[in-house]
Amino acid sequence: MSNLSVSPRSPVTPQQLLSEQVRRILAAPVYDLAIETPLQAAPALSSSLGNQVLLKREDLQPTFSFKIRGAYTRLSRLSQVQRERGVITASAGNHAQGVALAASHLGMTATIVMPTTTPELKIAGVRSRGGNVVLHGESFPHALAHALQLADRQGATFVPPFDDPDVIAGQGTVAMEILRQHPGALDAIFVPVGGGGLIAGIAAYVKYLRPQVKVIGVEPEDSNCLQAALAAGERVVLAQVGTFADGVAVAQVGAHCFELCRHFVDEVITVSSDELCAAIKDIYDDTRSITEPSGALAVAGIKKYVARDGVRGQTLVAIDSGANINFDRLRHVAERAELGEQREAVIAVTIPERPGSFRAFCQALGKRQVTEFNYRYHRGKEARLFVGVQTHPQHDPREGLLDSLRAQGYEVLDLTDNELAKLHVRHTVGGHAAPGADERVLRFEFPERPGALLGFLERLGQNWNISLFHYRNHGAAEARVFAALEVPADEQALMPQTLQAMGYRYWDETDNPAYRLFLG
Repeated sequence: MSNLSVSPRSPVTPQQLLSEQVRRILAAPVYDLAIETPLQAAPALSSSLGNQVLLKREDLQPTFSFKIRGAYTRLSRLSQVQRERGVITASAGNHAQGVALAASHLGMTATIVMPTTTPELKIAGVRSRGGNVVLHGESFPHALAHALQLADRQGATFVPPFDDPDVIAGQGTVAMEILRQHPGALDAIFVPVGGGGLIAGIAAYVKYLRPQVKVIGVEPEDSNCLQAALAAGERVVLAQVGTFADGVAVAQVGAHCFELCRHFVDEVITVSSDELCAAIKDIYDDTRSITEPSGALAVAGIKKYVARDGVRGQTLVAIDSGANINFDRLRHVAERAELGEQREAVIAVTIPERPGSFRAFCQALGKRQVTEFNYRYHRGKEARLFVGVQTHPQHDPREGLLDSLRAQGYEVLDLTDNELAKLHVRHTVGGHAAPGADERVLRFEFPERPGALLGFLERLGQNWNISLFHYRNHGAAEARVFAALEVPADEQALMPQTLQAMGYRYWDETDNPAYRLFLG
C-alpha cells in the first residue's frame, strides 16, 4: 500500500488523499477483535425531534468504545521486531484500553501513560486488559510527552491515539458499517470530535461513496479544537481545554486528521456541558444504557442542529462513541440534565419580608413543580429566594415563567446559565458578608485526585483570611472550588500575581449577581 504524505505542502490532491485513506479503511482488520455494532433506532428522540434518529452503538465494543478499531489496526501492521519490543501510548482512557486489549491479543507488551486525573474506571480497564499503567502529569500533553520519552528510551513503538493513517483507517470502519446497515436515505452523520481520528475516517469513507451525506462534527464549547482550526485554516492550540467530556479533551486536532477534515467535513457544532448531560439522559431513555459525556456529543449535536435549522423528516445518525463513565459522576449528570433539556429554570426572586409572602409567591408559581427552594431570614424589608422550577421547552418555557412572575410584580433574575449559581451558590445560600468586609470572590478549577483539596489550600497559602468556601466532589476530572478572601483594599493589586502563581484556572466572581444577591 502506498504511503502518501498528508502535510499541507504535499502535492497530493484531496481526491488522492481520499482514495488512499479509503483503501486503508477497506483493508483494516478490525473484526479480528472488534465487533460490528448495531445501528439502532431511537424512537423517543425521533418523535421529539421530528426526524429519524439512529444511534451507532460503539459503546457496545469489547472496550466500551470505538477506539479498539484504530488501536488494533495500527498494532496489527507492526513488524515482528516491533512486536517484540512492545508498544507505548498516551491516553486519557479509551484509546488506552483499546491498545491494551489489542496488544494482549497479539502477544505484545503495552505501556500506557495516563494523566493522574484519569477516572479510576478507565485505569482499572487498562490493567484488566493487560496494560502496564504509568500515571504522569495532570493533563494529556504531559502524559504524551512522557510517553514519547519512554518510547525513545526503550525502543518501543509509540501508538498515536488519533493522528495516524492506520488509526484513522480503523475508526473509518464505523462509516463502512453505517452505509452497509442503512443503504436508504441518509442526510447527516454526527460525530464526536477530540483529536479527530474518528471524524477523519468517517468523513473519508462517506464522502468517497456518498458525498451528498453531510458529516458534522460535534465538540464541547470549551474543547473545540477542530472548529477553531477550520475557522483559522490551520491547526491551532487551545489555550485551555475543558475536561467534563474527558474523552475529547484535546487541545489540538491531529495533522493527518485535519488534512482530511478540512476537505471533507461539512461543519462543526459545539454544545454545552448541560446539553451533554441532557443527551446522556436522552440516550438512556431510548436504550437504557449510560454513555460517557463524550459519547453523547453526537446526540447533543443533533438536537442543536434540528433546533437551529428546523429540519424535519430527515434521517440523522449519531455515533454513540463510548460508555466509560465513573458511576459517582452520574449525580452531576442527573443534576444538570434538566437544565440541559430546558426543563428547569434557576431563578433569584425578591419578595417582601413579611408574613404570607412565601404563600403568595407559591401561588404565583401556579401548578409548576418546585425543584429547589433556598431561603435564609434577613433583617430587612426584602427577602431573596433561590428557586428551581420545572419548565418545558414547548409547553411551558422558561421565558413564560419569568414573564408571568414579573407581571405579578416580582423582581426576578434568571440564573439558569450562571455557572457560579449552579455549581456553588445553590449549595451555600445563607448569611451575607459582614459589613465593611473587603471580600474578593473567586471560582477555581484544578485536577481532582486524592489530596487535591489539601494541595489547593496549601498553594492558596496564608496571605488572606478565607471568609467563604464551598467544594463539592461530583466525580469529574476537575475539582471546583468557590472561595471568598478578605483582601484589604491596599493589597488587592497583589491578587492577580498571587493567583497566577498558583497555576490553577480561576474566575473573579466578585461582581456576579448570584453572589451579590445571596452572599455578598
